[in-house]
Amino acid sequence: MTRILDVRALSKGFTMHHLDTRMAAFSDISFTLDAGEFLLLKGRNGAGKSTLLRTLYRSYLAASGEILFHGPEGVIDLARAADVDVTYLRRTEIGFVTQFLTARPRVSAEALVAEPLRRSGAPAEAALEQARHWLQAFGVKPELWAAYPTTFSGGEQQKVNLARALILPQRLLLLDEPTASLDVSARAALIDRLAELKAGGTAMIGVFHHPGDVATLIDREIDLTPDAATREDRDDVVV
Repeated sequence: MTRILDVRALSKGFTMHHLDTRMAAFSDISFTLDAGEFLLLKGRNGAGKSTLLRTLYRSYLAASGEILFHGPEGVIDLARAADVDVTYLRRTEIGFVTQFLTARPRVSAEALVAEPLRRSGAPAEAALEQARHWLQAFGVKPELWAAYPTTFSGGEQQKVNLARALILPQRLLLLDEPTASLDVSARAALIDRLAELKAGGTAMIGVFHHPGDVATLIDREIDLTPDAATREDRDDVVV
């Protein structure tokens, strides 16, 4: 198997200045991730699942430990990499899917979704055609494709968010509650797309309020609840 990620003794905490104390989010987390593998993060509320995803994506700086990402150009420690390198990897190798869309004013849904393909070098018309395909797959009505997502409902914005985040296959995909606000047909389209990406070698780490949505994709689980075992291999999966 092709190694994608080595996480070693990773810890993260937050300083509560008004209380003059420091609160741990998670501590001493270690795991590996290979191409095409789906890792589920689970644990009680406040266990640090979303914080771990954001630390891996480098939205948060780790307190200690290593996040070794194996890319085409070698191994880089995301915990210590320069911001310019992290920005480059986010555009080319590492994707993050959240339930919240950050839409720019006066940018149409189809242009927003097409943007990752255009940045990768795809011709404008081909990128736009693919954007429309994925907007349709996730159930966005054609009459909304040229409209501004800032005017959409939360559920429709989430569909645009998914189409944009998943249009370009990545080596590593981080999923933070992507099924929130989705209707049944959009959830089905999401699972189909994730299965397609997994079969193509994309490694994934996900947090899901309803893990049953992705039960057929999960290879391993990590429970971040402090008193739980660090790793819990599924009985029905050969690891």
